[in-house]
Amino acid sequence: MKFLKPLTVAALAIPLALTGCVTDPVSGQRNTSKTAMYGLGGAAVCGIVGALTHGGKGARNSALACGAIGAGVGGYMDYQEKKLRENLKNTNIEVERQGNQIKLVMPENVTFATGSAALSDQARNALATASETLVQYPDTTLTINGHTDNTGNDAINEPLSRNRALAVADYLQSRGVNGSRLTTAGYGSRHPIASNATAEGRAQNRRVEILINPDQNAINAAKQQM
Repeated sequence: MKFLKPLTVAALAIPLALTGCVTDPVSGQRNTSKTAMYGLGGAAVCGIVGALTHGGKGARNSALACGAIGAGVGGYMDYQEKKLRENLKNTNIEVERQGNQIKLVMPENVTFATGSAALSDQARNALATASETLVQYPDTTLTINGHTDNTGNDAINEPLSRNRALAVADYLQSRGVNGSRLTTAGYGSRHPIASNATAEGRAQNRRVEILINPDQNAINAAKQQM
């Protein structure tokens, strides 16, 4: 069994505190904000627990995730957004932020062949990378929605969009994402984000979106730190 020294656990938590430093307008000195101190304490405690149960890697992941919760729900989502943007920057998968929600937009040309619900190799590689972050930050729910353009009819488009969402969910689950966090739906052509009158617009409408939201555990943990 591997144990992490207290100094190592504290070192894992230090970057969380540094992100919350503020400048005193009178003295000009840098001080750690109250929110960041909560993150530091949470990171240290959770890092110790992670070390006892999973060794060094468990300590690191637990410290990062719990420290982020300690910084508030917004902070918890900030850390995930940063990691996802770094990891998906060369995949053509878009990372969008709307309040405390992170949205991953996976265009059809990256994810599926036309008319197919079988994930491409490119999509599998991208989802494998994303899943590392999703596993590291477990206190979120993932709503996976499939969408098509208006070519064809609903009898074809809705099952296709639903099956594509299921394919993404199944692959994430195979990479360690807990299935209880996953919800899927297929909307066919009902929610376009661009005009279906042009080829470019139709291409944008053919997509899978992953909506990442803080779950009740994250919300409750943040409240307890206040």
